[in-house]
Amino acid sequence: MDLGIRGRTAIVCGGSKGLGRGSAEKLAEAGVNIILNARSAEPLQVAADEIAQRYGVSVTPVAGDVTTPEGRAKLLEAAPAPDILVNNAGGPPPGMWHEWGEEEWQGAIRANMLSPIHLITAVLPGMIERRWGRIVNITSGSVKSPIPALGLSGAARSGLTGFVAGTSRQVAHHGVTINNLLPGQHETARIQSLLENAARSKNISVEEARAEAYKSNPTGRFGTTEEFGATCAFLCSALAGYIVGQNIMLDGGTFNSTL
Repeated sequence: MDLGIRGRTAIVCGGSKGLGRGSAEKLAEAGVNIILNARSAEPLQVAADEIAQRYGVSVTPVAGDVTTPEGRAKLLEAAPAPDILVNNAGGPPPGMWHEWGEEEWQGAIRANMLSPIHLITAVLPGMIERRWGRIVNITSGSVKSPIPALGLSGAARSGLTGFVAGTSRQVAHHGVTINNLLPGQHETARIQSLLENAARSKNISVEEARAEAYKSNPTGRFGTTEEFGATCAFLCSALAGYIVGQNIMLDGGTFNSTL
């Protein structure tokens, strides 16, 4: 399927591995030039080289922490007029409500709510002027289906969800769409960390924790970064202009609901 975005430019945050990498790969496969961001320069450069070689598009690595004003400024300097923005930042560590103080809350809100909002508001004027734009925020299934241990992540990302709900409907008539992707369990370093935490809390092996997680999912497995990236690329496509302000769960059917 031709997604109609060949030659466009996308900023992909957290793009050196995991769901961000999967999204960058599928956008590159569709012919999109990538401004690839992550904190660590060396693995970022490796990822950029691999994607460029595989798909024949321009991939510009921009190492920096987008949770800081300096990191965002560096990224936007490299891509002042992106057609596509994929917001993605790792979530805070799991824990319990009584373990989270001011520092933990501020860190979660800065990384998973305010930073993507700042990037959205930075790129929206140009997208509106050009009458075309796609913004996808990679959030978490915990926004819709709470996971107690991920309360910091769920709360901060819910704030971003509320912002997107209103803003997406204000800009849609300019040809700009904003949507959220809510991943469940996928084969990433993040899920490995969560499995290790679950294994410790239950005093079982990581393999047993993984087997339990597989059993609780209707598909009997975790999602792949390729599946996730393909969904992201479609939301960024010319074909998705009528999808506005949606929160799309990619969790293999774990969230049990008719609607």
